Amino acid sequence: MTDPAVALEKITKTFPVPFQRRVIVALRDVSLRVSTGEIYGLLGPNGSGKSTTLKIILGLVSPTRGQVQIFGHDAASAQSRANVGFLPESPYFPKYLTAAEMLSFYGKLCGMRRRELAKRVDELLELVGLTAARDRRLGTFSKGMLQRIGLAQAVINEPEMVVLDEPTAGVDPAGTRVIRDLILELKRRGVTILLSSHLLGQVQEICDRIGILANGALVRDGRVDELLIAPDQTELVLEHASPQLVDRISKAAAEGGASVIRAAPRHRSLEQVFLEATTEK
Repeated sequence: MTDPAVALEKITKTFPVPFQRRVIVALRDVSLRVSTGEIYGLLGPNGSGKSTTLKIILGLVSPTRGQVQIFGHDAASAQSRANVGFLPESPYFPKYLTAAEMLSFYGKLCGMRRRELAKRVDELLELVGLTAARDRRLGTFSKGMLQRIGLAQAVINEPEMVVLDEPTAGVDPAGTRVIRDLILELKRRGVTILLSSHLLGQVQEICDRIGILANGALVRDGRVDELLIAPDQTELVLEHASPQLVDRISKAAAEGGASVIRAAPRHRSLEQVFLEATTEK
């Protein structure tokens, strides 16, 4: 059986408050799985524990209790991070470097050889649509261009998984669409993607599964299409139905000669699911 890309088992994280005899509970018994090759969206309001969860997965923060594994390896080990790329919400790259120089720098940090790295830099610049800007300094880049070059550095060493924290934050709609297409292209290439985002429409469009955090607890987890089903509600789509027939639909649909195009559970928007999950008592 193949190990999941990410496995969290009953993760709890507390932070002591300096000079006070109390702690802040950031995460409470969070358990989730991210399967290999899928796009998993982590959602939640500010302060829900999203960033803490990502930092624990990346091995930047240790959990107070629980276990975390990345491709079967403990998240605290260097081996687990060898196959993981990361793009933080607000990345900082030296403004005096060009796009090609920046990618080369990160490639060298990953131990890539010069010939292999030169080829990889060319490939990634083409992938993110920045070939024409390869010799431009990053200080001249727009927010969207910086996010794209940041995504390129996250996959410089061809990781098996990429963690993206708000990858389209502050990016205009056109740039957001480009980044969305890049994420889908990475999935097509077999890369597992774990992303945190406030753009619910984008998450609904590209994610296979989502988890919703609220007050440090995982309150929803599952496939997007399943979570969007409104419980105990069914939607009927009729063809050639008069208003009178609609009023008597439960008994008269077949008798009135109308064709039922679709009968399925009624779906909600991801925004409705999110608000319902994060405002429960």
